[in-house]
Amino acid sequence: MSSGKPRRGSAPPGRGIQPLADDSPAAAERASGEPSAARAASTTPSGTRKTKTNPSSRAAAPPARAAAASSTVTGADIPATAPRLGVRKTYKLYVGGGFPRSESGRTYPVHAARGGELLAWAAWGSRKDVRDAVVAARGAVGKWAGATAYNRGQVLYRVAEMIEGRAGQFAEEIVAAEGVSAAAARRTVAAVIDRWVWYAGWPDKVAQVAGAANPVAGPYFNFSVPEPTGVVAVVAPGESSLLGLASVVAPVIATGNTAVVVASEGRPLPAITLSEVLATSDVPGGVVNVLTGRAAELAPVLAGHYDVNAIDLTGVPASGRAELERLAASNVKRVFCAEDDWAAPPTPRRMLAFLETKTVWHPVGI
Repeated sequence: MSSGKPRRGSAPPGRGIQPLADDSPAAAERASGEPSAARAASTTPSGTRKTKTNPSSRAAAPPARAAAASSTVTGADIPATAPRLGVRKTYKLYVGGGFPRSESGRTYPVHAARGGELLAWAAWGSRKDVRDAVVAARGAVGKWAGATAYNRGQVLYRVAEMIEGRAGQFAEEIVAAEGVSAAAARRTVAAVIDRWVWYAGWPDKVAQVAGAANPVAGPYFNFSVPEPTGVVAVVAPGESSLLGLASVVAPVIATGNTAVVVASEGRPLPAITLSEVLATSDVPGGVVNVLTGRAAELAPVLAGHYDVNAIDLTGVPASGRAELERLAASNVKRVFCAEDDWAAPPTPRRMLAFLETKTVWHPVGI
């Protein structure tokens, strides 16, 4: 039986929970089924809803766009007196197509010819760097000697193009390294370019000059065919930073040899810049390897190395050649130490010095 009293927690009879009254325009619209006056005013006859716009915001829009446009910074807006630090160039070795630091971690200062101010710290090559360079040069012999002579000529011509494109940089470095005038430096760069172009025309012609069809008493053909020697060590002239280097390196690689070069000890910076040209042209890695450091330390290692086939002592003083020739003789290495002026107009002599002659016999009629 029910006692007639409401249970605890239940609502009294007739007093259920009433919803709160909603007197918003949307509620009135739902109750009447007609749009409110505010909505009718904001809707166009086509049914598109209009958006109210504050007149003051329209007036403020153009200044905002002008501010955005004025935020673009041009070169003329940068203060002319803005301080900055120059980016110093790091001069490393050039071995196997890359630019490693010296294995020993040593460097030595390079000073300007005039004034004596410090130009840079060059890598000081070691015996281990020499061995690495010889390994890289030996690995590149097959590909470079096996390339067609016409292709080698194209590659050398590409090097001349790259030097031409950086002529201004080379001239500045020669002025600093050798202390010559700007006009003399430009003439030197022009001579370097002309020399590379001259040697670029020889790879597909040297066989006609150095080769021959020999008359023999018998039913045979006899041919003398020039072939590259292999790995050639080169000591570049110390008094020239660029022209001397180009004069001794170009004839070596024109005939299919690879080179390990000891650059000028006191003026090595243009040689490393030339290495950058070689690295960004079509010369395969390892064909030319450039070492900087003490020639008196590196040259004996090259002369006594058993995997070096020839050595060019152009950059070695006459008083220091005897010991290097003795070391080269211990492993039957070809030695070239011409007394001619390397700065004179080039001749085929330097190319022929690093060629071997192979004789071929072939029976007639076969």
